[in-house]
Amino acid sequence: MKLRYIVYIAIALIIGYLIYNKLHGDSSKEGGPSAGAAGGKGGKDAKGGKGKGGPVPVMVQIVKDTVFNNTINVTGTVDPNERVSLTSQAAGNITGIYFNEGSQVTKGQVLVRVYDADLQATLKQTEYQIQLAKENEYRNRTLLQKEAVSKQEYDTSLSSYNTLKAQADGIRAQLTRTVVRAPFSGTIGLRNVSPGGYLTPQTTIATLVNTNPMKITFSIPERYRSLVKAGTKISFNIASSRKNFSATVYAIDPEVDAVSRTVTVRARAQNPNNEITAGGFAKISMVLEQSTRTIMVPTQCVVPDLKSSKVFIARNDTAYARPVKTDVRTDTQIEIIDGLKPGDSLIISGIIQMRPKVPLKITKVLH
Repeated sequence: MKLRYIVYIAIALIIGYLIYNKLHGDSSKEGGPSAGAAGGKGGKDAKGGKGKGGPVPVMVQIVKDTVFNNTINVTGTVDPNERVSLTSQAAGNITGIYFNEGSQVTKGQVLVRVYDADLQATLKQTEYQIQLAKENEYRNRTLLQKEAVSKQEYDTSLSSYNTLKAQADGIRAQLTRTVVRAPFSGTIGLRNVSPGGYLTPQTTIATLVNTNPMKITFSIPERYRSLVKAGTKISFNIASSRKNFSATVYAIDPEVDAVSRTVTVRARAQNPNNEITAGGFAKISMVLEQSTRTIMVPTQCVVPDLKSSKVFIARNDTAYARPVKTDVRTDTQIEIIDGLKPGDSLIISGIIQMRPKVPLKITKVLH
């Protein structure tokens, strides 16, 4: 027990000595004659030229005209050129399915047939009646020319003949509704019906899509509406492919969305090899306009001011402020439309240290 107390006392003494030495050592450094003399000399230097420091090392870029593409990046969706849910206009039992799931079909190809034997029988009966009515009309017409029958009798036979022909046309129309044909060429999806099943007009048989070309639908901010027109080219990529695809704008919605203040645009992309998948997500890049003579500078060079913006240029190893007018901004650059001219030496580093008339040391010149 006594040994432990002795150890505690020794540790406490050591700590106390270190604290005492620290406090008194710092006081002697701050309050001694040498410290005062040094402080006086330092104060003199602060008032003299030494306090300003030497030249600021900077990099400069020679201003020149460049080609600038005003590009926006948006997202959109990929839709098939045509898409329809196949249904039957007539109700009845399915007597035949004439397509394979996921296969290509052509316009007008028969896909499904519904029971139509009763309609076929009715049509055949009507056609017999038409033949008889036709002969009766011909006979009465001949007799009318000989004045052997009245005009009324002939008109009755003619009306009967025409009525039966109209009935036959109606039956044929009903028969047409019992056959489901492809409205356009494309790829048919998975079927939802089976042979022998009862089909109604509310039942979706399958989905038919035409995927060449594809439609790319996206929205752009309202302010860019005047820069987009039919024929504008876009490029895009999708998650299912590493390739970049191109498309051409062919339609623009005439109205601005009141909520998002955007305009819907639709472009068409050729898809001969079915590399573009319908329903996918597209990342779109569109060049709105191209300027062949403009000045683009790094974003960090432009210093915002109360009423405008400014940059610093180097002349005779000295910094000078220059007010500028800016326009389009990208992630890394700003367009300068007034205030700079080709050949100026623009300071692109050390901007935080820039003041008018600051001496410079140019470390690198970029062209």
